Amino acid sequence: MRLIKIRNIVMGVLALYLSWPVYAWEMLGEKEIALHTNDGKSIPIGTVTFTAYQEKTAFSLHLDHAKFKDFFLSMKEFKCLEGLNEVQCYVPYPYPNPATVSRTDLRWLEHSLLFVYKLPKDFGMNLWNGIYYRLELTEQGIVGTPQAIDLNLIASPAVGPLRPPYGPMERNDMTPGSRWISTISIR
Repeated sequence: MRLIKIRNIVMGVLALYLSWPVYAWEMLGEKEIALHTNDGKSIPIGTVTFTAYQEKTAFSLHLDHAKFKDFFLSMKEFKCLEGLNEVQCYVPYPYPNPATVSRTDLRWLEHSLLFVYKLPKDFGMNLWNGIYYRLELTEQGIVGTPQAIDLNLIASPAVGPLRPPYGPMERNDMTPGSRWISTISIR
């Protein structure tokens, strides 16, 4: 009788274990960040390092500045990538933030990967041409699609340092293929 109880407990624990979702990709360690162009090219731009931190995962972003070209636009230096018909520039989030994520909340990582675009013929930078990559966790890593934002929103600090300023209402989907960079990935 005691053996049957132990077997039932073991079977229950095993059933519970097997019912948990299986993820082939974990947010731990150093991962490569790459931008993917409409013509199928991949541009590695740096790494992100994930470390366990309480109930969340902390991250640290490291861009490879050698991959970027310096542009002085609108009285500010930007690190940019040049395409044939578009220039896309990295915009660091300017305020302190927790730099943490979870499997269901990637907003602070999204805010750490802000960009702005311009046409090569344009003289300055229009901050309303901001790009926010909405990230999703997949079995192969994290993949992001571009959304339009107005970077003027972060000209002054957010209401609270724990609330990212770009929520769903501040972002608009872009037509697929309308930007030179079509996706971002972290793998």
